[in-house]
Amino acid sequence: MGRKSLYLLIGGILIAYYIYTPLSDNIEEPWRLMWINAHLKTIENLATFVELLGLHHIMDSLKVVWSFYEVPPTSDENVTVTETKFNNILVRVYVPKRKSEVLRRGLFYIHGGGWCMGSAAVNDYDLLSRWTADRLDAVVISTNYRLAPKYHFPIQFEDVYNALRWFLRKTVLAKYGVNPERIGISGDSAGGNLAAAVTQQLLDDPDVKIKLKIQALIYPALQPLDVDLPSYQENSNFLLLSKSLMVRFWSEYFTTDRSLEKAMLSRQHVPVESSHLFQFVNWSSLLPERFIKGHVYNNPNYGSSELAKKYPGFLDVRAAPLLADDKKLHSLPLTYVITCQYDPLRDDGLMYVTRLRNAGVQVTHNHVEDGFHGAFSILELKISHRLINQYIEWLKENL
Repeated sequence: MGRKSLYLLIGGILIAYYIYTPLSDNIEEPWRLMWINAHLKTIENLATFVELLGLHHIMDSLKVVWSFYEVPPTSDENVTVTETKFNNILVRVYVPKRKSEVLRRGLFYIHGGGWCMGSAAVNDYDLLSRWTADRLDAVVISTNYRLAPKYHFPIQFEDVYNALRWFLRKTVLAKYGVNPERIGISGDSAGGNLAAAVTQQLLDDPDVKIKLKIQALIYPALQPLDVDLPSYQENSNFLLLSKSLMVRFWSEYFTTDRSLEKAMLSRQHVPVESSHLFQFVNWSSLLPERFIKGHVYNNPNYGSSELAKKYPGFLDVRAAPLLADDKKLHSLPLTYVITCQYDPLRDDGLMYVTRLRNAGVQVTHNHVEDGFHGAFSILELKISHRLINQYIEWLKENL
């Protein structure tokens, strides 16, 4: 074998090793998924390297990459697409072109991206909003919000909440022909977190007379207190979203101080005076038995009060909707939750479903046995279209 052939063989083996990841037999399109993951992993590794050189924050680098996937607000034969500002927050508005004899449904959508990247203009989110507007015959508002690491909690929450309150004004609803009794909110991942949080906040807002009819949460991130749940353990190195990356997203939501991330990974960020909050995220009592699978619940380690005093956001119900008490949960609207088996955030969604049902909220839970984080919004995958079809059908029946 010549030297060139040997180098090619070695190179091919290294590339195959980099791309290939053992997956469960029930995962659809495994090689396409591995290829997408390799692409994303390469970007993440390069961004990490640039950060190690001290040249650029990792999230700023990833944000730049995401910006290349943005598309302009272009109308098509079915939907008129425009950009405007709701209370100084940039939003995209999707309105079906066909005439309607009645007021339309309204859906307020919040994109994911770990509170650090993404926008309503990203191609997959733009397509999702177009399909939803057309098939649901609804006005879809897809909102932006300021991102970490430049902006931290509660900025993201406040941006989304202020844009939502603006949308719920009677004059705005009338302008877009939206029925005030048929308005819902939705979001995926970090967007699911923000959707759940602002829906809770809206319950106590005396200035907002129009209430939401439904909330639809797609693999939402709902609490940073315990990042050692069974789903975090089982999927710590799964494709697209690892435990380490999710913890980094959580910590960046509150601060660029890496000491919070380190404390979260060692389960030493919650002070003993906040120990009562663990009752709301105790997976040993909130997860269905089949998801516990022999995992043993360990009592939390408590850290000093210093981090909680410097960055109180991670103990704030506006950042961690699972920390809401049962009285608050009881008043929430009809809810749809998607959870995926191969997702570190799976158990956040499962615990929320349990707590909502215990509080008397009607919940439709779609657990996707062959699903993974990102399955809803990576539109080149077949599973994404399947989940979107199920999501839109639920919206048709309930919104």
